[in-house]
Amino acid sequence: MSEAGVATRTVVVEKELAHAPEKVWRALTEGELIARWLMANDFKPVVGHRFQLRTQPVGGWSGVIDCEVLEVVASQRLSYTWNTMGVDTVATFTLTPTAEGTALRIEQSGFSEAQEQNYKGAMYGWRSFVGKLESVVNEMNEGETR
Repeated sequence: MSEAGVATRTVVVEKELAHAPEKVWRALTEGELIARWLMANDFKPVVGHRFQLRTQPVGGWSGVIDCEVLEVVASQRLSYTWNTMGVDTVATFTLTPTAEGTALRIEQSGFSEAQEQNYKGAMYGWRSFVGKLESVVNEMNEGETR
């Protein structure tokens, strides 16, 4: 439930990555790397920093997501607002070390029941993005710098 007592929904995507949390963290917090798996951006891992994620406009959507960094715990947890088209949510990335590397949990919370299309879009989007994130991290391990 949200503060107003309205039920909200959360998208959760989890993925085990065969890399140390520090390497996954770089892909989550370095602007050039974020652009390779998510969107163009002006992100800085500083609480209170306002930034935008930008992609090609589609239909009536500008392709811009307004964000503000809420939490930064290096190599462990990152959280920021995710506001677009009147939908205000929070994206949280949690990294947990495992014997094989890192368990990554991505949560996007705050979808109202009336925002079913947005909720389903986020579920689809994060599943796609996490695969791209894994590819970027794999390339980093191979020493690629593009």
